[in-house]
Amino acid sequence: MSRYDKEPLDFTALKTIPIRDRGGKVRIEDFARPYQKGAGLGGWLERLPRILAGEAFRAVVDAVVAARARGKPILWGMGGHVIKCGLAPVLIDLMRRGHATAFAMNGSAAIHDFEIAIAGATSEDVEAALPDGRFGTAEETGREMNQAIIEGDRDSLGIGEALGRRLEAIADPRFAASSLVAAAYRASVPVTVHVAFGTDTPHTHPAADPGAIGRATHRDFRLFCRLVSELNDGGVYLNAGSAVVLPEVFLKAVSAVRNLGCRLEEFTTVNLDFLQHYRPRVNVVERPHAHSGGRGFALTGHHELMLPLLAAALIERES
Repeated sequence: MSRYDKEPLDFTALKTIPIRDRGGKVRIEDFARPYQKGAGLGGWLERLPRILAGEAFRAVVDAVVAARARGKPILWGMGGHVIKCGLAPVLIDLMRRGHATAFAMNGSAAIHDFEIAIAGATSEDVEAALPDGRFGTAEETGREMNQAIIEGDRDSLGIGEALGRRLEAIADPRFAASSLVAAAYRASVPVTVHVAFGTDTPHTHPAADPGAIGRATHRDFRLFCRLVSELNDGGVYLNAGSAVVLPEVFLKAVSAVRNLGCRLEEFTTVNLDFLQHYRPRVNVVERPHAHSGGRGFALTGHHELMLPLLAAALIERES
C-alpha cells in the first residue's frame, strides 16, 4: 500500500496512431552503406549516412566545391592547435588547389607557424617552463616577430603580411615549406592575424611595440572585413579550432560589413573543432544567417583527423 496521496495516471484512454501515419525523420534509405574495398574516399563519402553529421559533412564538401567552381571566397580561420597538430601542409595544398583563398589566425596560430619556419619546432612544455618564468621567453620568436610587426607597420602592413615578409628573409630553408604564413606570402594569398594584448608570448618581449601591434592587427581586421564582404552569395567561412577570438572577430566583421551597406547573404559557415563551444556555435554557425539565408554547420572531431579528411574529400571532387 502506497503512502502517497497521488495515484499514478491511468493510460487506458490514451489515443494512439498507426506508425505509418506518424512517419519518421530517419528512414532506411538514409542509412549508411558498408564500405567496399577499393571504393576509395569518394566511395566512402557516398556511403555515409544521410543523417546528422554524415549529411553535414557532405554538405560542407558541396559548399566548398561550389564556391571554388564559382570563384567565390573560401576563408579559413584557425586557432593555434591546428598548426600545432602539423596541418599547415594540408592547408597549403588546399590553397594551391583553390580550396582556400585567404586565412585568418589568432595570435597563437601565427606564433606556432613562425616558429616552425625558423626552428622546425614549436609548442614548448609550459608546465616545465612556468615555475621559473621561462615560459614564452624564446628570444628569436619575440625579437623577430616584433621586428616584423614594427617594420611592417611602418609600411602600412597588417601582421599577417608583415610576418610573411620577414619569413621570406629569415626562414630556415629546411623548414620554410611547412609554414603556412610563408607559403601564403609567396602566393600573395592574404593572411590576417588577430591578437589581444597579453594573450601572446611576444607581447612580453622587450622589443614589443604596443602601438605597432595594435595598428597592425587593426589593419588586418579591416582587411578581414573586406574578405568577409565578398562572401555574399556562395562564399564559405570555416572556423577551425578558435573558440573565442576568431568567432568574435568574425561576428564583428559581419556586422561592420552590413553596416557599410554591403549585401551579405546566402553564404556558408562551418565550425570545426573537437568540442563545440558557445561562441563558435552562435557567432559562426547561427547568428550570421539570421534573417539572411545561408547555412551553418558544426563538425566535431580532432583536427588532425577531420581536416585531412575534409581536404581529401575536396580533392576527390576536383574535376
